[in-house]
Amino acid sequence: MLPSAGWAGADRLGTGGLLLSVLAATAPLMVVAGVMPTTFAVMGIVGQPLLFVVLGTVLVLFSLGYAEMSRHVHNAGAFYAYISRGLGGTAGAGAALVALVAYNSLQVGIYGIFGFEVSGLFATYADVEVAWWVPALAAALAVGVLGWLKIDVNAKVLGVLLVIEVLLVVVFDIAAVADPGKEGLSLHAFNPDTLTGAGVGTALCFCIAAFLGFEQAPVYAEETSRPHVLVPRVMFLAVAGVAVFFAVSSWALTVATGPATIVATSQEQSAGLLFFLTEDRLGSTFTDVLHVLFVTGMFAAMLSFHNVVARYAFAMGREGLLPAAFGRTTGSSGAPGTGSLLQTGIAVVLVLTFALTDDKPTGDPTAPVLHLFTWGGNIGALGVIVLMAIASLSVVVFFVRRGAAGAQAWRLVTSAVAGIALVVIAVYTVKDFDVLVGTGPDSALRWILPGVIGLALVTGLVQGAILRTRAPETHARIGLGNEAFQLEKEAERTP
Repeated sequence: MLPSAGWAGADRLGTGGLLLSVLAATAPLMVVAGVMPTTFAVMGIVGQPLLFVVLGTVLVLFSLGYAEMSRHVHNAGAFYAYISRGLGGTAGAGAALVALVAYNSLQVGIYGIFGFEVSGLFATYADVEVAWWVPALAAALAVGVLGWLKIDVNAKVLGVLLVIEVLLVVVFDIAAVADPGKEGLSLHAFNPDTLTGAGVGTALCFCIAAFLGFEQAPVYAEETSRPHVLVPRVMFLAVAGVAVFFAVSSWALTVATGPATIVATSQEQSAGLLFFLTEDRLGSTFTDVLHVLFVTGMFAAMLSFHNVVARYAFAMGREGLLPAAFGRTTGSSGAPGTGSLLQTGIAVVLVLTFALTDDKPTGDPTAPVLHLFTWGGNIGALGVIVLMAIASLSVVVFFVRRGAAGAQAWRLVTSAVAGIALVVIAVYTVKDFDVLVGTGPDSALRWILPGVIGLALVTGLVQGAILRTRAPETHARIGLGNEAFQLEKEAERTP
């Protein structure tokens, strides 16, 4: 391993590679086949397409300030680096640990549904019974190996899977429009009246999880030649593209079944809704391919989140929030090798833990799989929502302290509006966590699971406060990244 103050893989990513790496985390097919039917079925909200438009608007408002911040701060620990610059090193330390826990939870959670789907494919097409945790562990090891390789190799893997995945969903969208249900090409799902009811707040929680990934662009800033140009460009392309794609695809689902029956059909078909609709319109071969791409799309998302976790660990190791070994890159590829090993180790341990609880006699052999997916996904989503809300405040404070409030006034307003909206979504997420993870309202898990994010935040804040008292030089470097290294070098050269 080589010590690395900066990023050994600088200039490796262009607009295309960065955009593909970011969009892969959104796992479009997993959202269309999994998140959308669940939202229709559980929440009973017909206006899901309008929700994607609303959330897309909120996240564009968030991105205006977040992207401007990226022009001033280039750090692989994006969220916590930005929060450190605006709210100080102690807040940054809290955000760093939240980010590490949240993205680990998102990544590991996908292993559950991935293993379950691959096991189902083996049973359906090869008549072979394979325990869900076998493909889950195999995927964890494969992702770990790719984490050691150059980012351009990862971008190619992510890109091929993503493009095919998106094309197949687009084919379905076209087929649905060409052969609509009994109600024809109805735009009823975009009617604001469809968003009335108690389930809207929780539906927002489901839908915002579908966007997660766009905010990762600044994580790769040190691996681009022009981060001040490429990072904002990719962020806006990602948010706008995801919002339009998901709004159209969820509308296509309502068109295929008819707005009046989308909720009932989703409740009947559950995660099989998309495959049920493609079987009727596009045939069994297309549906079989879609099943396979469903799996590869999840693999792409796992790889993308893995890369983000490794880079956060790298940034934290470089700045003293994790052991120094994490702040080094591998000599052969320039990848954050120790961070990659950390993420792989966590994934393997958690998959094995849930595998050991796979007690068939309980009558629900899928419970550990679904728990791993729903618990991990919702804990991670809550963490990222909290980070975005805090980052919105940080943007405002950062530019005010720099005396740029006048020049950046409209961005500060959009950041404040987005921050308020994100706080509301976070409150609904915690309030309705029992619905999100499928526990009863009296279950202790409804507080324990979101409490994981609260514990991470408090632990990080305590670490930051201790560093401020006992190691002020380390505390002062939090969020500075490579800039701190350059300042140290200049100080050493100064007589």
